[in-house]
Amino acid sequence: MESTKSEPHRVLELFSGIGGMRMALEHAGKGFEIVSAIDVNPIANEVYKHNFGSKTVRNGNILSLTAEKVTKLKVDTILMSPPCQPFTRNGKFNDINDRRSDPFLHICDLLDKMPLVKFILMENVKGFENSQACEMYKARLREAGFHYQQYILSPHQFGVPNTRHRYYCIAKRNGADFKWKSEDIITTPQDDYGAKQTLVGTIVDTQQDALEQYGLKSATLLKHLPLMDICTPESTNSMCFTKAYTHYAEGTGSVYCPLSRQDFDRTYALAMGAEEDEDRKLTLLRELHVRYFTPKEVARLMSFPEHFSFPETVTNKQRYRVLGNSINVFVVSVLLREL
Repeated sequence: MESTKSEPHRVLELFSGIGGMRMALEHAGKGFEIVSAIDVNPIANEVYKHNFGSKTVRNGNILSLTAEKVTKLKVDTILMSPPCQPFTRNGKFNDINDRRSDPFLHICDLLDKMPLVKFILMENVKGFENSQACEMYKARLREAGFHYQQYILSPHQFGVPNTRHRYYCIAKRNGADFKWKSEDIITTPQDDYGAKQTLVGTIVDTQQDALEQYGLKSATLLKHLPLMDICTPESTNSMCFTKAYTHYAEGTGSVYCPLSRQDFDRTYALAMGAEEDEDRKLTLLRELHVRYFTPKEVARLMSFPEHFSFPETVTNKQRYRVLGNSINVFVVSVLLREL
């Protein structure tokens, strides 16, 4: 890990969620102080407080943030992950016309009024790069004296067994250089920092109660299993986990089978061949022991440190939702080497 002998960075964490950006700073080995972390989601803020204390995080409306407040806090670094819904199919691609974009657009308006800020990292969903909001953000950065580098990266490019393509933009005050440079959006890591391929089997818990609590119900096995992405211990990748994981069966994240791929394929083929005998088909499908990944396992796939945890008052549904809205800690830590 890198360390710095200079003064710690004074960081403003906007749309702070459950603290992914903060954990990425820790992983990157940067000296920092979070002077304020702001989010409107009370559940996410409770998780943040549980892990990092209540001193810096607050339920707050970013629209009330002023350049004077930021300057008074002597902020030199801003890390932010604005709501992605305006830039997704589910959000109808309403872009800057979606009210959920308002806090981000407000930050855009403040950029030229915060002279102490030297570094900004912004994360959003892949597709943001084609939005009006992105064009506006880049124009405001240039007007405020920043230059920037854009990236679309996924943790699986660094050996993490999960796909999560995200758009990133790092902005620095003019004069500061970039370690990774391209006139285009960088889509391939220029350094993997010695990352090694991790198998899904190394991040899962093996307790029997995981199957009892997270196992797929009979109706899901029969109706949805053929459409689900199934990981086995030797898998080197998994689907992107969304906030709807376990709520919707398809397209929200992978499920896990503890058998080898060969054993899974053999038993699954037998089950599919028993189409006329639903009882036998269900018996065979149950032998696969397919289950959802636990919230702790999803957190590991998103490169959260092992010490990260949830308050007991936060339900599993809430845990999946806030994880689905978070970032991959390792990928952001790589980008924070630019700090």
